[in-house]
Amino acid sequence: MTTITQPQTAEPKGAVNGAKLFNRLCAVCLTLFALIWLVPFVWALITSLRDDASITQSPTSIFAGGWSLDAYSTAWDNHPIGTWYLNSLVISVLAVIFTVAFCSMAGFALAFLRFRGRGLVMAVATAGLMLPTEALVLPQFIEYRSFHLLGTFWALVLPSVAAPISVFVFHSFFRGIPTALIEAARIDGASWWRVYANVCMPICRPAVSTVAILTFISSWNAFLWPLLVLSQTKSQTIPVGLASLVDPSSPQYAEVMASSVLGFIPLIAVFLVFQRQIVQGIATTGIK
Repeated sequence: MTTITQPQTAEPKGAVNGAKLFNRLCAVCLTLFALIWLVPFVWALITSLRDDASITQSPTSIFAGGWSLDAYSTAWDNHPIGTWYLNSLVISVLAVIFTVAFCSMAGFALAFLRFRGRGLVMAVATAGLMLPTEALVLPQFIEYRSFHLLGTFWALVLPSVAAPISVFVFHSFFRGIPTALIEAARIDGASWWRVYANVCMPICRPAVSTVAILTFISSWNAFLWPLLVLSQTKSQTIPVGLASLVDPSSPQYAEVMASSVLGFIPLIAVFLVFQRQIVQGIATTGIK
């Protein structure tokens, strides 16, 4: 018995060359943008290893004056950077825990539950994406002052919990879960809480990782709101504390750069460790 094989149609040579050219163009653009983003970090690192005299005399010379770690020891000994690290870590971790918990429940409710006013809640969440953070500073300040929360970590944690973008990430992921799986759990007698905790949350680990990492980074980098809320030096976070080190009258370039490097090292470490989870979470929530 003979089998007839269908001839394979080869792609046109022009299409193959066009695909290769496009891939090379994308690689060149990616490399160019990576270099643009990498230059400030490398410059800060090199400047932090030099002394102030050589920086003042020849700012663009990389090897002038030699390299040393004196600026790091001076910055660590003269300023409570360790306390600022701890404050930022506590605030960021609490923000991640509460944001993942509440935003996942909100996204689950908008995805599966049918209740009166659901469209209004969705519209309000959508409107929250359009409001700039600066427009909410004054109302939030008056609100938290009335609750006597100014000067506490809760004034920094609670505003980050109401994150519309996190709600939409979870909502998008939950909408991708097959409805038959939810209906089967409901037929077996599972409550909505069990469906959420035992069925949906174990599946949406990429979304949890994405929201957790992005919340951690945004909470760690927050500057304006912590500057207004936290008044004591020992309760400040890393961005606010680093800004207080800049003295216009007598700038200590190496010390400021060393403090900046100490400030963004944790973020780079978090991204390098969890970059696969970030890409996987964003790609999964965007595919229907």
